[in-house]
Amino acid sequence: MEGLTLTGLLKQVTEEFPSKRALSVSGKFDLTYSRLHELVERAASRLVTLGINAGDVVALTFPNTVEFVIMFLAVIRARATAAPLNSAYTSEEFEFYLSDSESKLLLTPLEGNASAQAAASKLNIQHATATLLDADSELALSLTQSVSHPNAISKVINDPSDVALFLHTSGTTSRPKGVQLTQMNLASSVQNIKSVYELTESDSTVIVLPLFHVHGLLAGLLSSLGAGAAVTLPAAGRFSASTFWQDMLTYNATWYTAVPTIHQIILDRHLANPEPVYPKLRFIRSCSASLAPVILARLEEAFGAPVLEAYAMTEATHLMSSNPLPENGPHKPGSVGRPVGQEMAILDENGVPQEPEAKGEVCIRGPNVTKGYKNNPEANKAAFQFGWFHTGDIGYFDSDGYLHLVGRIKELINRGGEKISPIEVDAVLLSHPDIAQAVAFGVPDDKYGEEINCAIIPREGSNIDQDEVLRFCKKNLAAFKVPKRVFITDSLPKTASGKIQRRIVAEHFLAQVSAAKVPKFGA
Repeated sequence: MEGLTLTGLLKQVTEEFPSKRALSVSGKFDLTYSRLHELVERAASRLVTLGINAGDVVALTFPNTVEFVIMFLAVIRARATAAPLNSAYTSEEFEFYLSDSESKLLLTPLEGNASAQAAASKLNIQHATATLLDADSELALSLTQSVSHPNAISKVINDPSDVALFLHTSGTTSRPKGVQLTQMNLASSVQNIKSVYELTESDSTVIVLPLFHVHGLLAGLLSSLGAGAAVTLPAAGRFSASTFWQDMLTYNATWYTAVPTIHQIILDRHLANPEPVYPKLRFIRSCSASLAPVILARLEEAFGAPVLEAYAMTEATHLMSSNPLPENGPHKPGSVGRPVGQEMAILDENGVPQEPEAKGEVCIRGPNVTKGYKNNPEANKAAFQFGWFHTGDIGYFDSDGYLHLVGRIKELINRGGEKISPIEVDAVLLSHPDIAQAVAFGVPDDKYGEEINCAIIPREGSNIDQDEVLRFCKKNLAAFKVPKRVFITDSLPKTASGKIQRRIVAEHFLAQVSAAKVPKFGA
Protein backbone atom coordinates (compact mmCIF):
# COMPACT_ATOMS: atom_id res chain seq x y z
CA MET A 1 0.00 0.00 0.00
CA GLU A 2 2.80 2.46 0.92
CA GLY A 3 4.35 2.21 -2.54
CA LEU A 4 1.03 3.40 -4.00
CA THR A 5 1.18 6.77 -2.20
CA LEU A 6 3.77 9.51 -2.42
CA THR A 7 3.82 9.88 1.37
CA GLY A 8 4.47 6.13 1.74
CA LEU A 9 7.27 6.29 -0.81
CA LEU A 10 8.93 9.21 1.02
CA LYS A 11 8.61 7.35 4.34
CA GLN A 12 10.44 4.34 2.84
CA VAL A 13 13.22 6.61 1.53
CA THR A 14 13.57 8.27 4.97
CA GLU A 15 13.94 4.86 6.64
CA GLU A 16 16.57 3.86 4.07
CA PHE A 17 18.60 7.10 4.03
CA PRO A 18 17.89 8.89 7.35
CA SER A 19 21.17 10.82 7.52
CA LYS A 20 21.54 11.66 3.82
CA ARG A 21 21.12 15.25 2.63
CA ALA A 22 17.60 15.71 1.29
CA LEU A 23 17.15 19.44 0.86
CA SER A 24 19.47 22.47 0.94
CA VAL A 25 18.89 26.19 0.75
CA SER A 26 21.98 27.36 -1.09
CA GLY A 27 24.58 28.84 1.27
CA LYS A 28 22.22 28.64 4.26
CA PHE A 29 21.44 25.18 5.59
CA ASP A 30 20.88 21.50 4.79
CA LEU A 31 18.14 19.13 5.96
CA THR A 32 18.66 15.37 6.16
CA TYR A 33 15.85 12.99 5.23
CA SER A 34 15.06 12.24 8.88
CA ARG A 35 14.97 15.97 9.77
CA LEU A 36 12.76 16.79 6.78
CA HIS A 37 10.42 13.92 7.71
CA GLU A 38 10.22 15.17 11.31
CA LEU A 39 9.41 18.75 10.19
CA VAL A 40 6.73 17.50 7.78
CA GLU A 41 5.09 15.24 10.41
CA ARG A 42 4.98 18.07 12.97
CA ALA A 43 3.57 20.57 10.46
CA ALA A 44 0.97 17.98 9.39
CA SER A 45 -0.02 17.45 13.06
CA ARG A 46 -0.53 21.19 13.40
CA LEU A 47 -2.75 21.29 10.33
CA VAL A 48 -4.86 18.42 11.69
CA THR A 49 -5.14 20.19 15.08
CA LEU A 50 -6.27 23.33 13.24
CA GLY A 51 -9.14 21.39 11.72
CA ILE A 52 -7.77 20.65 8.27
CA ASN A 53 -9.53 17.45 7.25
CA ALA A 54 -9.16 14.88 4.48
CA GLY A 55 -10.13 16.47 1.15
CA ASP A 56 -9.77 20.10 2.32
CA VAL A 57 -7.86 22.27 -0.14
CA VAL A 58 -4.91 24.33 1.15
CA ALA A 59 -3.51 26.98 -1.21
CA LEU A 60 0.23 27.73 -0.98
CA THR A 61 1.87 30.77 -2.56
CA PHE A 62 5.64 30.88 -1.96
CA PRO A 63 8.87 31.39 -3.87
CA ASN A 64 11.02 28.21 -4.13
CA THR A 65 11.69 27.98 -0.38
CA VAL A 66 12.13 25.30 2.24
CA GLU A 67 8.85 26.41 3.85
CA PHE A 68 6.99 25.63 0.64
CA VAL A 69 8.48 22.12 0.46
CA ILE A 70 7.67 21.32 4.10
CA MET A 71 4.15 22.71 4.00
CA PHE A 72 3.36 21.10 0.62
CA LEU A 73 4.37 17.67 1.98
CA ALA A 74 2.57 18.37 5.29
CA VAL A 75 -0.70 19.24 3.54
CA ILE A 76 -0.77 15.99 1.57
CA ARG A 77 0.39 14.01 4.65
CA ALA A 78 -2.71 15.38 6.44
CA ARG A 79 -4.83 13.87 3.56
CA ALA A 80 -5.66 17.39 2.39
CA THR A 81 -5.13 18.72 -1.14
CA ALA A 82 -2.24 21.11 -1.89
CA ALA A 83 -2.96 23.87 -4.41
CA PRO A 84 0.32 25.71 -5.21
CA LEU A 85 -0.17 29.17 -6.75
CA ASN A 86 2.14 31.63 -8.51
CA SER A 87 3.04 34.49 -6.10
CA ALA A 88 2.92 36.97 -9.01
CA TYR A 89 -0.83 36.61 -9.60
CA THR A 90 -3.06 39.70 -9.31
CA SER A 91 -5.82 39.84 -6.67
CA GLU A 92 -8.38 38.98 -9.37
CA GLU A 93 -6.37 35.93 -10.45
CA PHE A 94 -5.95 34.77 -6.85
CA GLU A 95 -9.67 35.22 -6.34
CA PHE A 96 -10.43 32.97 -9.33
CA TYR A 97 -7.95 30.23 -8.31
CA LEU A 98 -8.85 30.27 -4.58
CA SER A 99 -12.53 30.20 -5.39
CA ASP A 100 -12.28 27.56 -8.15
CA SER A 101 -10.23 25.24 -5.92
CA GLU A 102 -12.56 25.88 -2.94
CA SER A 103 -9.52 26.52 -0.72
CA LYS A 104 -10.04 26.44 3.05
CA LEU A 105 -6.66 27.93 4.06
CA LEU A 106 -4.04 30.15 2.39
CA LEU A 107 -0.37 29.67 3.36
CA THR A 108 2.28 32.28 2.57
CA PRO A 109 5.82 33.18 3.71
CA LEU A 110 6.21 35.40 6.79
CA GLU A 111 6.27 38.58 4.64
CA GLY A 112 2.88 37.57 3.21
CA ASN A 113 1.43 38.29 -0.22
CA ALA A 114 -0.87 41.34 -0.37
CA SER A 115 -2.75 40.26 -3.53
CA ALA A 116 -3.36 36.72 -2.26
CA GLN A 117 -4.39 37.94 1.20
CA ALA A 118 -6.82 40.50 -0.29
CA ALA A 119 -8.46 37.73 -2.33
CA ALA A 120 -8.55 35.33 0.64
CA SER A 121 -10.07 38.01 2.86
CA LYS A 122 -12.79 38.70 0.26
CA LEU A 123 -13.60 34.97 0.14
CA ASN A 124 -13.39 34.53 3.96
CA ILE A 125 -10.46 32.13 3.67
CA GLN A 126 -8.12 31.88 6.65
CA HIS A 127 -4.48 32.94 6.14
CA ALA A 128 -1.36 31.63 7.90
CA THR A 129 2.38 32.14 7.47
CA ALA A 130 5.10 29.49 7.67
CA THR A 131 8.73 30.21 8.65
CA LEU A 132 11.80 28.05 9.25
CA LEU A 133 14.82 30.04 10.45
CA ASP A 134 17.42 27.25 10.29
CA ALA A 135 17.85 23.47 10.22
CA ASP A 136 17.43 23.08 14.00
CA SER A 137 14.46 25.42 14.46
CA GLU A 138 10.84 24.42 14.63
CA LEU A 139 8.70 25.52 11.71
CA ALA A 140 6.59 28.45 12.94
CA LEU A 141 3.01 28.33 11.71
CA SER A 142 1.18 31.54 12.63
CA LEU A 143 -2.28 30.03 13.03
CA THR A 144 -1.57 27.69 15.90
CA GLN A 145 -4.03 29.02 18.48
CA SER A 146 -4.02 25.93 20.68
CA VAL A 147 -1.20 23.55 21.50
CA SER A 148 -0.96 21.06 18.69
CA HIS A 149 -0.79 17.37 19.47
CA PRO A 150 2.52 16.12 18.04
CA ASN A 151 0.95 12.70 17.46
CA ALA A 152 -2.29 13.95 15.87
CA ILE A 153 -0.94 12.83 12.51
CA SER A 154 -0.02 9.28 13.59
CA LYS A 155 -3.67 8.16 13.28
CA VAL A 156 -3.96 9.62 9.76
CA ILE A 157 -3.45 6.99 7.06
CA ASN A 158 -2.90 8.13 3.48
CA ASP A 159 -4.86 6.43 0.75
CA PRO A 160 -3.86 6.06 -2.94
CA SER A 161 -7.17 7.68 -3.97
CA ASP A 162 -6.65 10.85 -1.85
CA VAL A 163 -6.60 13.95 -4.08
CA ALA A 164 -3.17 15.31 -3.10
CA LEU A 165 -2.51 18.00 -5.68
CA PHE A 166 -4.77 20.51 -7.43
CA LEU A 167 -3.31 22.45 -10.36
CA HIS A 168 -4.79 24.48 -13.17
CA THR A 169 -3.87 23.94 -16.81
CA SER A 170 -2.28 26.88 -18.62
CA GLY A 171 -5.60 27.72 -20.26
CA THR A 172 -4.23 27.89 -23.81
CA THR A 173 -7.67 27.76 -25.39
CA SER A 174 -10.15 28.72 -22.67
CA ARG A 175 -10.37 29.44 -18.95
CA PRO A 176 -7.91 27.29 -16.98
CA LYS A 177 -9.22 23.83 -16.05
CA GLY A 178 -8.70 22.41 -12.55
CA VAL A 179 -6.73 19.14 -12.59
CA GLN A 180 -7.08 16.77 -9.62
CA LEU A 181 -4.11 14.46 -9.00
CA THR A 182 -4.16 11.67 -6.43
CA GLN A 183 -1.49 10.17 -4.19
CA MET A 184 -1.36 7.26 -6.64
CA ASN A 185 -0.91 9.62 -9.61
CA LEU A 186 2.01 11.28 -7.80
CA ALA A 187 3.63 8.02 -6.69
CA SER A 188 3.42 6.44 -10.17
CA SER A 189 4.80 9.55 -11.87
CA VAL A 190 7.72 9.73 -9.42
CA GLN A 191 8.47 6.04 -10.11
CA ASN A 192 8.32 6.67 -13.89
CA ILE A 193 10.72 9.63 -13.70
CA LYS A 194 13.09 7.73 -11.37
CA SER A 195 13.15 4.71 -13.68
CA VAL A 196 13.82 6.43 -17.02
CA TYR A 197 16.62 8.65 -15.64
CA GLU A 198 17.87 6.00 -13.17
CA LEU A 199 17.79 8.48 -10.28
CA THR A 200 19.41 7.16 -7.09
CA GLU A 201 20.71 8.45 -3.76
CA SER A 202 23.94 9.41 -5.61
CA ASP A 203 22.15 12.10 -7.62
CA SER A 204 21.81 15.78 -6.87
CA THR A 205 20.06 18.65 -8.65
CA VAL A 206 19.44 22.39 -8.36
CA ILE A 207 15.84 23.50 -8.80
CA VAL A 208 15.55 25.83 -11.78
CA LEU A 209 11.77 25.96 -12.31
CA PRO A 210 8.97 27.29 -10.09
CA LEU A 211 7.54 24.66 -7.73
CA PHE A 212 3.97 25.86 -8.33
CA HIS A 213 4.26 24.20 -11.74
CA VAL A 214 4.13 20.43 -12.34
CA HIS A 215 7.53 20.31 -14.16
CA GLY A 216 9.63 21.71 -11.32
CA LEU A 217 7.51 20.06 -8.61
CA LEU A 218 7.44 16.52 -10.02
CA ALA A 219 10.58 16.18 -12.14
CA GLY A 220 12.90 18.34 -10.05
CA LEU A 221 11.74 18.04 -6.43
CA LEU A 222 9.49 15.02 -5.76
CA SER A 223 11.29 12.53 -8.02
CA SER A 224 14.60 13.43 -6.38
CA LEU A 225 13.12 13.01 -2.88
CA GLY A 226 11.48 9.74 -4.00
CA ALA A 227 14.93 8.44 -5.04
CA GLY A 228 16.84 9.46 -1.91
CA ALA A 229 18.68 12.07 -4.00
CA ALA A 230 19.55 15.64 -2.94
CA VAL A 231 17.80 18.86 -3.97
CA THR A 232 19.15 22.41 -3.71
CA LEU A 233 16.96 25.50 -3.73
CA PRO A 234 18.64 28.73 -4.97
CA ALA A 235 19.17 31.32 -2.19
CA ALA A 236 17.02 33.86 -4.09
CA GLY A 237 14.01 31.49 -4.11
CA ARG A 238 14.04 31.40 -7.93
CA PHE A 239 16.34 30.67 -10.87
CA SER A 240 19.32 33.00 -11.23
CA ALA A 241 21.70 32.53 -14.18
CA SER A 242 24.48 34.22 -12.20
CA THR A 243 24.42 31.69 -9.32
CA PHE A 244 23.25 28.57 -11.19
CA TRP A 245 26.60 26.95 -12.06
CA GLN A 246 28.15 27.87 -8.69
CA ASP A 247 25.25 26.10 -6.94
CA MET A 248 25.57 23.12 -9.31
CA LEU A 249 29.29 22.79 -8.44
CA THR A 250 28.94 23.44 -4.69
CA TYR A 251 26.21 20.82 -4.28
CA ASN A 252 27.75 18.23 -6.66
CA ALA A 253 24.80 18.29 -9.07
CA THR A 254 24.58 15.40 -11.53
CA TRP A 255 21.68 16.73 -13.67
CA TYR A 256 19.09 19.45 -14.05
CA THR A 257 15.74 19.89 -15.81
CA ALA A 258 14.49 23.09 -17.46
CA VAL A 259 12.30 24.57 -20.18
CA PRO A 260 13.91 25.59 -23.51
CA THR A 261 13.81 29.31 -22.58
CA ILE A 262 16.00 28.69 -19.53
CA HIS A 263 18.37 26.39 -21.45
CA GLN A 264 18.75 29.30 -23.89
CA ILE A 265 19.56 31.75 -21.06
CA ILE A 266 22.14 29.30 -19.63
CA LEU A 267 23.64 28.82 -23.09
CA ASP A 268 23.78 32.56 -23.87
CA ARG A 269 25.52 33.23 -20.55
CA HIS A 270 28.02 30.45 -21.27
CA LEU A 271 28.82 31.95 -24.71
CA ALA A 272 29.22 35.47 -23.32
CA ASN A 273 30.80 34.68 -19.97
CA PRO A 274 31.92 31.03 -19.57
CA GLU A 275 32.51 29.53 -16.12
CA PRO A 276 36.09 28.45 -15.30
CA VAL A 277 34.84 24.90 -14.67
CA TYR A 278 31.56 23.03 -15.19
CA PRO A 279 30.29 20.01 -13.22
CA LYS A 280 30.38 16.55 -14.81
CA LEU A 281 26.69 15.91 -15.51
CA ARG A 282 25.02 12.55 -16.24
CA PHE A 283 22.38 14.28 -18.38
CA ILE A 284 20.45 17.51 -18.98
CA ARG A 285 16.68 17.28 -19.34
CA SER A 286 14.40 19.51 -21.41
CA CYS A 287 10.62 19.56 -21.25
CA SER A 288 7.40 21.67 -21.37
CA ALA A 289 8.02 23.04 -24.88
CA SER A 290 9.74 21.91 -28.07
CA LEU A 291 13.56 22.12 -28.01
CA ALA A 292 14.98 22.91 -31.45
CA PRO A 293 17.63 20.33 -32.54
CA VAL A 294 20.19 23.12 -33.05
CA ILE A 295 19.79 24.26 -29.40
CA LEU A 296 20.07 20.65 -28.21
CA ALA A 297 23.36 20.28 -30.13
CA ARG A 298 24.74 23.55 -28.71
CA LEU A 299 23.87 22.50 -25.13
CA GLU A 300 25.57 19.11 -25.56
CA GLU A 301 28.66 20.73 -27.03
CA ALA A 302 28.84 23.41 -24.31
CA PHE A 303 28.26 21.22 -21.24
CA GLY A 304 29.42 17.77 -22.36
CA ALA A 305 26.28 15.88 -21.35
CA PRO A 306 23.44 14.21 -23.28
CA VAL A 307 20.36 16.43 -23.54
CA LEU A 308 17.21 14.31 -23.15
CA GLU A 309 14.02 15.86 -24.42
CA ALA A 310 10.79 14.73 -22.75
CA TYR A 311 7.05 15.22 -23.19
CA ALA A 312 4.72 15.95 -20.30
CA MET A 313 1.51 17.60 -19.18
CA THR A 314 -0.28 18.40 -15.93
CA GLU A 315 -3.05 15.84 -16.59
CA ALA A 316 -0.42 13.05 -16.76
CA THR A 317 1.17 14.21 -13.47
CA HIS A 318 3.97 15.44 -15.72
CA LEU A 319 5.94 12.75 -17.59
CA MET A 320 4.54 10.89 -20.62
CA SER A 321 7.59 10.08 -22.75
CA SER A 322 11.32 10.72 -22.76
CA ASN A 323 14.48 10.07 -24.68
CA PRO A 324 16.50 7.43 -22.80
CA LEU A 325 19.93 7.71 -21.19
CA PRO A 326 22.67 6.91 -23.77
CA GLU A 327 23.25 3.41 -22.37
CA ASN A 328 19.56 2.55 -22.89
CA GLY A 329 19.20 3.71 -26.50
CA PRO A 330 19.78 6.67 -28.78
CA HIS A 331 18.39 10.08 -27.95
CA LYS A 332 16.95 11.62 -31.08
CA PRO A 333 16.95 15.38 -31.63
CA GLY A 334 13.46 16.52 -32.62
CA SER A 335 11.83 13.55 -30.86
CA VAL A 336 10.37 13.42 -27.34
CA GLY A 337 11.41 9.79 -26.95
CA ARG A 338 9.52 6.67 -25.96
CA PRO A 339 6.50 6.30 -23.64
CA VAL A 340 7.43 5.88 -19.96
CA GLY A 341 5.25 3.89 -17.55
CA GLN A 342 1.98 4.26 -19.47
CA GLU A 343 0.22 3.18 -22.63
CA MET A 344 0.36 5.63 -25.51
CA ALA A 345 -1.38 5.49 -28.89
CA ILE A 346 -1.77 7.70 -31.93
CA LEU A 347 -5.51 7.77 -32.72
CA ASP A 348 -7.45 9.22 -35.63
CA GLU A 349 -10.72 11.16 -35.06
CA ASN A 350 -12.65 7.85 -34.89
CA GLY A 351 -10.40 6.42 -32.16
CA VAL A 352 -8.55 4.05 -34.53
CA PRO A 353 -4.84 3.47 -33.61
CA GLN A 354 -2.47 4.59 -36.39
CA GLU A 355 0.53 2.76 -37.86
CA PRO A 356 4.12 4.09 -37.40
CA GLU A 357 4.79 7.34 -39.35
CA ALA A 358 1.02 8.10 -39.57
CA LYS A 359 -0.05 11.27 -37.75
CA GLY A 360 -2.90 11.49 -35.29
CA GLU A 361 -3.74 12.64 -31.76
CA VAL A 362 -1.44 11.48 -28.95
CA CYS A 363 -3.56 9.61 -26.37
CA ILE A 364 -2.53 8.01 -23.07
CA ARG A 365 -3.77 5.88 -20.21
CA GLY A 366 -2.09 4.69 -17.02
CA PRO A 367 -1.91 5.08 -13.22
CA ASN A 368 -0.32 8.54 -13.56
CA VAL A 369 -3.26 10.02 -15.54
CA THR A 370 -5.81 12.25 -13.78
CA LYS A 371 -9.31 10.87 -13.27
CA GLY A 372 -10.69 14.17 -14.56
CA TYR A 373 -11.13 17.92 -14.31
CA LYS A 374 -12.95 19.35 -11.31
CA ASN A 375 -16.59 20.39 -11.89
CA ASN A 376 -16.13 20.36 -15.68
CA PRO A 377 -18.22 17.58 -17.29
CA GLU A 378 -17.85 19.07 -20.79
CA ALA A 379 -14.05 19.09 -20.65
CA ASN A 380 -14.06 15.55 -19.21
CA LYS A 381 -16.32 14.28 -21.99
CA ALA A 382 -14.01 15.77 -24.64
CA ALA A 383 -10.79 14.58 -22.96
CA PHE A 384 -11.81 10.97 -22.22
CA GLN A 385 -13.03 9.25 -25.40
CA PHE A 386 -12.58 5.70 -26.69
CA GLY A 387 -11.09 4.71 -23.30
CA TRP A 388 -8.11 7.08 -23.62
CA PHE A 389 -7.12 10.52 -22.35
CA HIS A 390 -6.72 12.88 -25.33
CA THR A 391 -3.75 15.25 -25.06
CA GLY A 392 -4.75 17.67 -27.83
CA ASP A 393 -1.32 17.14 -29.45
CA ILE A 394 -0.70 15.81 -32.97
CA GLY A 395 2.22 13.42 -33.38
CA TYR A 396 3.45 10.14 -34.81
CA PHE A 397 5.66 7.22 -33.79
CA ASP A 398 8.70 6.45 -35.93
CA SER A 399 9.73 2.87 -36.70
CA ASP A 400 11.78 2.75 -33.45
CA GLY A 401 8.78 3.67 -31.32
CA TYR A 402 9.97 7.25 -30.68
CA LEU A 403 7.29 9.93 -30.55
CA HIS A 404 7.57 13.04 -32.74
CA LEU A 405 5.23 15.95 -32.01
CA VAL A 406 3.83 18.05 -34.84
CA GLY A 407 2.02 20.57 -32.64
CA ARG A 408 -1.16 21.29 -30.70
CA ILE A 409 -4.32 20.48 -32.68
CA LYS A 410 -5.44 24.08 -32.13
CA GLU A 411 -2.01 25.54 -33.00
CA LEU A 412 -1.52 23.86 -36.38
CA ILE A 413 -1.64 26.59 -39.00
CA ASN A 414 -4.21 25.90 -41.74
CA ARG A 415 -3.06 27.95 -44.73
CA GLY A 416 -5.51 27.40 -47.56
CA GLY A 417 -5.98 23.74 -46.59
CA GLU A 418 -2.23 23.09 -46.04
CA LYS A 419 -1.63 22.11 -42.39
CA ILE A 420 1.68 23.60 -41.19
CA SER A 421 3.47 22.67 -37.97
CA PRO A 422 4.77 25.83 -36.24
CA ILE A 423 7.38 23.62 -34.48
CA GLU A 424 8.97 22.88 -37.86
CA VAL A 425 9.18 26.60 -38.71
CA ASP A 426 10.63 27.34 -35.21
CA ALA A 427 13.39 24.77 -35.77
CA VAL A 428 14.44 26.34 -39.09
CA LEU A 429 14.45 29.87 -37.63
CA LEU A 430 16.55 28.77 -34.66
CA SER A 431 19.14 27.16 -36.92
CA HIS A 432 20.09 30.67 -38.17
CA PRO A 433 23.30 31.71 -36.36
CA ASP A 434 21.98 35.23 -35.65
CA ILE A 435 18.64 34.17 -34.10
CA ALA A 436 18.57 33.54 -30.33
CA GLN A 437 14.84 32.80 -29.86
CA ALA A 438 12.00 32.34 -32.31
CA VAL A 439 8.34 31.41 -32.41
CA ALA A 440 6.04 30.93 -35.42
CA PHE A 441 2.28 31.38 -35.15
CA GLY A 442 -0.89 31.58 -37.24
CA VAL A 443 -2.77 34.82 -37.89
CA PRO A 444 -6.15 35.35 -39.61
CA ASP A 445 -5.89 35.99 -43.36
CA ASP A 446 -8.63 36.97 -45.86
CA LYS A 447 -7.21 34.94 -48.72
CA TYR A 448 -5.88 31.76 -47.05
CA GLY A 449 -7.90 31.67 -43.82
CA GLU A 450 -4.63 31.65 -41.90
CA GLU A 451 -1.13 32.91 -42.67
CA ILE A 452 2.20 32.35 -40.91
CA ASN A 453 3.96 35.09 -38.94
CA CYS A 454 6.94 34.75 -36.65
CA ALA A 455 8.70 36.70 -33.93
CA ILE A 456 12.45 36.50 -33.34
CA ILE A 457 14.94 37.74 -30.77
CA PRO A 458 18.29 38.38 -32.51
CA ARG A 459 21.58 37.28 -30.95
CA GLU A 460 23.45 40.05 -29.15
CA GLY A 461 25.39 42.21 -31.61
CA SER A 462 23.47 40.93 -34.65
CA ASN A 463 21.82 43.26 -37.18
CA ILE A 464 19.52 40.63 -38.71
CA ASP A 465 16.46 42.09 -40.45
CA GLN A 466 13.20 40.77 -41.94
CA ASP A 467 14.71 40.36 -45.43
CA GLU A 468 17.49 38.11 -44.14
CA VAL A 469 15.03 36.00 -42.10
CA LEU A 470 12.76 35.53 -45.12
CA ARG A 471 15.69 34.73 -47.43
CA PHE A 472 16.87 32.05 -44.98
CA CYS A 473 13.34 30.60 -44.63
CA LYS A 474 12.86 30.45 -48.42
CA LYS A 475 16.09 28.46 -48.67
CA ASN A 476 15.09 25.98 -45.94
CA LEU A 477 11.28 25.69 -46.09
CA ALA A 478 8.68 24.92 -48.74
CA ALA A 479 7.25 28.19 -50.12
CA PHE A 480 3.86 27.80 -48.37
CA LYS A 481 5.61 27.45 -44.97
CA VAL A 482 7.61 30.71 -45.25
CA PRO A 483 6.35 33.37 -42.78
CA LYS A 484 4.64 36.34 -44.38
CA ARG A 485 5.75 38.74 -41.66
CA VAL A 486 8.66 38.83 -39.18
CA PHE A 487 8.49 40.70 -35.88
CA ILE A 488 11.94 41.53 -34.49
CA THR A 489 11.78 42.02 -30.71
CA ASP A 490 13.87 41.87 -27.53
CA SER A 491 11.36 39.81 -25.53
CA LEU A 492 8.57 37.27 -26.03
CA PRO A 493 5.54 36.95 -23.75
CA LYS A 494 5.78 33.76 -21.64
CA THR A 495 3.73 31.96 -19.02
CA ALA A 496 4.88 31.88 -15.39
CA SER A 497 6.67 28.58 -16.01
CA GLY A 498 8.71 30.05 -18.87
CA LYS A 499 6.57 28.49 -21.59
CA ILE A 500 6.02 30.41 -24.82
CA GLN A 501 2.35 30.08 -25.79
CA ARG A 502 1.73 30.77 -29.46
CA ARG A 503 -1.76 32.15 -28.86
CA ILE A 504 -0.41 34.76 -26.42
CA VAL A 505 2.49 35.64 -28.76
CA ALA A 506 0.07 36.00 -31.69
CA GLU A 507 -2.28 38.24 -29.67
CA HIS A 508 0.67 40.35 -28.44
CA PHE A 509 2.07 41.10 -31.92
CA LEU A 510 -1.32 41.41 -33.64
CA ALA A 511 -2.29 44.01 -31.02
CA GLN A 512 0.84 45.99 -31.97
CA VAL A 513 -0.16 45.89 -35.66
CA SER A 514 -3.76 46.96 -35.06
CA ALA A 515 -2.60 49.73 -32.68
CA ALA A 516 -0.19 50.98 -35.35
CA LYS A 517 -3.03 51.15 -37.90
CA VAL A 518 -5.24 53.34 -35.71
CA PRO A 519 -4.37 57.06 -36.05
CA LYS A 520 -3.61 58.73 -32.73
CA PHE A 521 -6.22 61.19 -31.47
CA GLY A 522 -5.64 64.64 -32.95
CA ALA A 523 -3.28 63.36 -35.68
